[in-house]
Amino acid sequence: MRGATFDLQTMTPAVDRRIFAVLGPTNTGKTHLAIERMLGHRSGMIGFPLRLLARENYDRIAELKGRAKVALVTGEEKIIPPNPQFFVCTVESMPLDREVDFLAVDEIQLCADPERGHVFTNRLLHARGAEETMFLGSETIRPLLRRLVPEAEFIQRTRFSRLTYAGHKKLTRLPPRSAVVAFSTTDVYEMAELLRRQRGGTAVVLGALSPRTRNAQVGMYQAGEVDYLVATDAIGMGLNMDIDHVAFARLAKFDGQVVRRLRAPEVAQIAGRAGRHMADGTFGTTEDAGTMDDELVQAVESHSFDPLPSLMWRNSDLDFADARRLLKSLERPPPCRELRRAPEADDQQALAVLAQDPEIARIARTPDRTRLLWEVCQIPDFRKVLSDAHTRLLRRIYRQLTGPAERLERDWVADQIVRLDRTDGDIDALVTRIAHVRTWTYISHRADWLAEPRRWQEAARAIEDRLSDALHERLTQRFVDRRSTVLAKSLKGTRDLIGAVGRDGEVLVEGEYVGRLDGLAFMPDVSVHEEDARALLAASRRALRDEIAARVRRLEADDDEAFTLDDLGVIRWSGHPVARLAAGPDPLTPAVKVSRNDLLETDARDRIEARLRAWTGSRIQAALGPLFALRSAGFTGGARGIAFQLWEGLGSASRTALEPLIRSLDKTGRRALAKAGVRLGAVQVYLPSLLKPRAVAMRGLLWAVANGLPLPAPLPAEGSQSVAVAEGVPPDFYRAIGYVPAGRRAIRADRLEALGIAAGRLYRSGPFAADPELAQLAGLPAAELGDALTALGYRAVVDDSGVALWRRRPAKKRNPPARRPAPLREDSPFAKLRALGGQGR
Repeated sequence: MRGATFDLQTMTPAVDRRIFAVLGPTNTGKTHLAIERMLGHRSGMIGFPLRLLARENYDRIAELKGRAKVALVTGEEKIIPPNPQFFVCTVESMPLDREVDFLAVDEIQLCADPERGHVFTNRLLHARGAEETMFLGSETIRPLLRRLVPEAEFIQRTRFSRLTYAGHKKLTRLPPRSAVVAFSTTDVYEMAELLRRQRGGTAVVLGALSPRTRNAQVGMYQAGEVDYLVATDAIGMGLNMDIDHVAFARLAKFDGQVVRRLRAPEVAQIAGRAGRHMADGTFGTTEDAGTMDDELVQAVESHSFDPLPSLMWRNSDLDFADARRLLKSLERPPPCRELRRAPEADDQQALAVLAQDPEIARIARTPDRTRLLWEVCQIPDFRKVLSDAHTRLLRRIYRQLTGPAERLERDWVADQIVRLDRTDGDIDALVTRIAHVRTWTYISHRADWLAEPRRWQEAARAIEDRLSDALHERLTQRFVDRRSTVLAKSLKGTRDLIGAVGRDGEVLVEGEYVGRLDGLAFMPDVSVHEEDARALLAASRRALRDEIAARVRRLEADDDEAFTLDDLGVIRWSGHPVARLAAGPDPLTPAVKVSRNDLLETDARDRIEARLRAWTGSRIQAALGPLFALRSAGFTGGARGIAFQLWEGLGSASRTALEPLIRSLDKTGRRALAKAGVRLGAVQVYLPSLLKPRAVAMRGLLWAVANGLPLPAPLPAEGSQSVAVAEGVPPDFYRAIGYVPAGRRAIRADRLEALGIAAGRLYRSGPFAADPELAQLAGLPAAELGDALTALGYRAVVDDSGVALWRRRPAKKRNPPARRPAPLREDSPFAKLRALGGQGR
């Protein structure tokens, strides 16, 4: 399909093709007509506003024509047989370089949408079938479509059934087969909980759900397992269900900028879900939303709305000379008054951020590299927040695609995808993972970016399916909990719930299992819904009161051997996690945070914290005893400052940073530090006794806790003289555990010192060649010895024979400190002369 050449001044297409605008409200058979027309041609393409709609109609067309003749093209899914005749797509993914006889775009009124409207407008102006083009949508676009596409022939469709206003009702008195619509996840959950308690259950539909989860929830409603559906305005498009009544729980929504009243066309789009084909439907409000005004009701019932004032537009004739010119071309103003420049979309915002990166700006200086940058910026963030994390992902993808391999690194892709293959967590956690994996599903369909695209497509799709199934299960458990029916009568009554504790720790409420007691923590059954959990937790607290008090006393009295500390800073008592370390007043004095536990009273929590704080302090002191001795040694002057810096640095400090203090040391101070075990190395000041594995492990953990991070890299194995520096790990981490970063390796401080001594001996005879034996001293590969010598202050100089010799870098000249004049004795003649001079003045 070739895009028609379109002159916005004359509004005349260059090619004479029949163009139809099929306009009307919901439930008028517009989509059915378009598909029927497309299948009457030799080839065709139709663009839908949602992946869900595209998939639904792909299945329908494939059943009629056979899968060998039909292709599905969306951002996250591509099924393309060798020679397809028909393409079913999302509007953004329509392959406009393919020539087809028939082309259609559904919901063309979305040209006015601030986020996606510019894409629909582009299709309206440029996408054409060789023989027939059809735009489907609302009557509100008619005036603008007539001006922009004057050759279009208009076909008006009328609704098959009537839609009438039914006033307002309490949420709990809505008739069966009702859909309740709100505009925030919080509201949806609250109303779904109420309907679950009062009506036994409800399906839930949110825009953030994957198509698979959404279909499963809708399927549950359609099958009659529940009589109610609670949803956001996501049901306004793409969901054909047997809904008799639509109830608006709110008549205002946040549109991304402000909270505003719903517009009449928005109300109609959602209310139109009620009554399908020839069955009439009703719409209204819940009690909290109040009543709709007469004007709004009249507009919705008669499908009469104000025409759209303008359509969103973004320049598609882009300049790919470099990133700066690409941004400028995106900001080009529209060519006519009917069009309005669209707000910056996510891809444009991402481009603006990445273009400020000096490295990316340097790479994107050719049309090919700039075009690639634009394609990377169009990777969607399905969380719809354009976070820093998403921008970092785009930056890394672009750097890899412009690297030597020009492909995404296989191991990195595997790590990114596999880490999402977890079905634990609550509804929000699963929704977030699905959003992430949908982004990777999109990336996996860029075959030119990956070495094995089919493998990653299948992996991402399988993970999305597993997560979607788990999310459907969580939603069903939360909003259609079979157990809640057992407790419903008790929850409605005025009496307290009865709780009991079994010998094996099982907690029962009203005879129903609700969780277990694990150490001090009550672990509720994952299938207990939040609303029920409040009452159930209260009963559990009563049942566990005596048991919890006894366990707290036992914890206080237990020996130190009952406690352990893992490398994540979690403190366990008899194997059960009870607290964690957190940043404290200084690295060696971390705070102890008792794990959140609704069963613990404040007094019990304080007693536990005191016991664990005492145990933690003794454990740290046992591992880092020399450091504590250093702190209490009573040093003065420069020695005291050095001791303080070593305390803050967990036993290590840079020689450069301490140089002023070291120069100020007198012999007494040096001897005192040496006696305390401090080594004033050429590069690092450290305590050799803290380089043992036990001390290194504690230092690493305390550094991570003080910085609020997990351990950024594995700790060195016992006896390691040097380790490879892990990518992205702060150098301060290695210094804190007694290793000195030198190029690609971090060298244990004592081994770097030994290397410095050996190199110094060689240098007594002049510049020297790098000897593999020197590398062995520091546990280094011979190829990385140079970085260590550089860290020690040497530089390589190539002599006349081409051999690299190492010599010390010349020290920076320092002005000698001004000498203070010696005090004059009173009987000195100079003192008398000074006194006479004072009298002369």
